[in-house]
Amino acid sequence: MKASIKIPFSFLLLAGALMLPQLTAAGEISGPAPDFTLKSRGGENLKLSEFRGEVVMINFWASWCAPCRQEMPLLDQLYNRYSPMGFTILGINVEEDSAQAEKLLKEIPVSFPILYDTGNTVTELYKVMAMPSTVMVDRDGNMRYLHLGYLPGYEVEYEAQIRELIKE
Repeated sequence: MKASIKIPFSFLLLAGALMLPQLTAAGEISGPAPDFTLKSRGGENLKLSEFRGEVVMINFWASWCAPCRQEMPLLDQLYNRYSPMGFTILGINVEEDSAQAEKLLKEIPVSFPILYDTGNTVTELYKVMAMPSTVMVDRDGNMRYLHLGYLPGYEVEYEAQIRELIKE
């Protein structure tokens, strides 16, 4: 490789390597959660602001995403355990065509609301960069935690954050 090509290529490799940890990262964030309205699996429009007063986990997912498939039953367990305490999950499918999502939901049924972002407007609004991406929103509508990707054990972190936000 010529030296003039080697340096930019090496820089790109280094930049890519530095970004990898961000694809499976978790951290605190702040600011109001951008409001949105999306059509639900049941056909009605759901608006994030209608859930003010509840702790909301917004989970962006896709049927082709293996970590999303792994995480969904665990999210459903959290939903069933904490929904009586003022917690909900909004599972936002990011695919243009919801047919594959419907197929997955027959294989892995969940009881939390599923919304379809077929135009990727909410996905872009939240600057989603990884699948799955999860945003925790407090009762006042403020974003508090962000998780990019999923690794086994994240559900322990989710549960701790849910408990903390429910107590506030």
